[in-house]
Amino acid sequence: MDYRIRHVEQKDLDQVTAVEAVCFPEAEAAGKEDFRQRIEAFPESFFVAEEKDGNIIGFINGAVTGHRTICDEMFEDVRFHDRNGAYQSVFGLDVVPERQGQGVASALMEHLIETARVQGRKGVILTCKERLIPFYQKFGYQNLGVSQSVHGGAVWYDMILEF
Repeated sequence: MDYRIRHVEQKDLDQVTAVEAVCFPEAEAAGKEDFRQRIEAFPESFFVAEEKDGNIIGFINGAVTGHRTICDEMFEDVRFHDRNGAYQSVFGLDVVPERQGQGVASALMEHLIETARVQGRKGVILTCKERLIPFYQKFGYQNLGVSQSVHGGAVWYDMILEF
């Protein structure tokens, strides 16, 4: 592996924001202020994949919640983060295009899943587009069907991995 996975730091803010901008359409992408708040609120569940030269090639992040599915408000308000919640959510799993298909996303997901297990969570939840359902099923996620989320005007599916 020519990169390492580590907790996010405030100094990563600009790079994380830039990675998000190339990975998601503008209507779905979190902005710099969103990331600043997430880094402050839940750095323990925000990980970056960093090359030896300090370049961030991907990241995964999400709040902890007591709910089995993600609501749109969670993306916008870090007060929904509950350190004692039962479920780790995934707000975003991003890998720069030139590093996609090389196992970086899988390594980040496995890292977050293992962290959630160690922290005693009941599982991990996320929303995804239909084309990504098979990717998440490889980790053991179950498709709960179309989500109530309308984030960015897209159709999302609720996925859950229960331990």
